[in-house]
Amino acid sequence: MPDIDPGSLPERKRGSGVKLVYDLLRDEILDLKLAPGSPIDEVQLAERFKMSRTPIREALVRLAGDGLIETLPNRSTMVSNIDFLNLSTFFDALVLMYRVTTRLAAQNHRREDLPSIHRFHEDYAAAIEARDTLAMIATNAAFHAAIAEAGRNPYFTGLFRRLLDEGRRILRLYYQSYDEHFPQQFVDEHAEIIAAIEARDVEAADRLGKVHAEQIVAQVQKLFSRNGKLDIAL
Repeated sequence: MPDIDPGSLPERKRGSGVKLVYDLLRDEILDLKLAPGSPIDEVQLAERFKMSRTPIREALVRLAGDGLIETLPNRSTMVSNIDFLNLSTFFDALVLMYRVTTRLAAQNHRREDLPSIHRFHEDYAAAIEARDTLAMIATNAAFHAAIAEAGRNPYFTGLFRRLLDEGRRILRLYYQSYDEHFPQQFVDEHAEIIAAIEARDVEAADRLGKVHAEQIVAQVQKLFSRNGKLDIAL
C-alpha cells in the first residue's frame, strides 16, 4: 500500500477524516495504484493516515458500497477484482450513454455550454501530447460529462458519470495497451463530436458517439489472450 507523507495531507476539519480516506483510497483503486485483489488492512490505514480506526471503517463502508472493496468470508478485506467476464453489460451501457448524451447535446445545448466542452477537449489533447495517462482519463471523463450536461437530462448525466467513474480502471488498462504511442485519432474524434454538436446534427452526433465508444470496446477486447487473461502486466 502506498506510503503517504503526513505533511502532504490537507489540514482536516472536524469530521472530515472519512472523506479524506475515502477520496484518497478511491482514487488509488480507480487509478490502479492499489491493484485488484490487494489486501486492505484497517490497522495499517490508521497508521498511514494518523487517525483512529473509526473513520477508516466508515470510509471502507463507503468504498464497499461503491463496489470497490469487498469483505471475504474470513472477514479480510481486499480491493475488488475487475469483473472481466461480465464486461459486456458494462460496455453495452457505456456505448448507449455515449450515443444518447452526444445526441442530446446536439439537440439541446446552449451557447454557454460550448466553452467548457472546448476547454476539456484542449486539456485532453494536451494530456495526449504529454503522454499522461491519468490526465487523459480525467480530461476524457470531464469532456464527455460536459457534453452530457449540455444534453440537459440529469438522469442520463448521473448515469454516465457513474459509468465513466466505474470505467477508470478499465481505461487505465486501455491506455496502457497503446504503450504510450497514443494515436491522434482520439483527439480527432473529439473534434468531430464537437462539430456535430455545434451544428445541431443529431444523427451525426449519435453516429460519432457510437463509433467513439465502440473503438474503446474493441481495443479493450484486444487486451485478452485466448485463455481469457489480460495480455498486459498490471
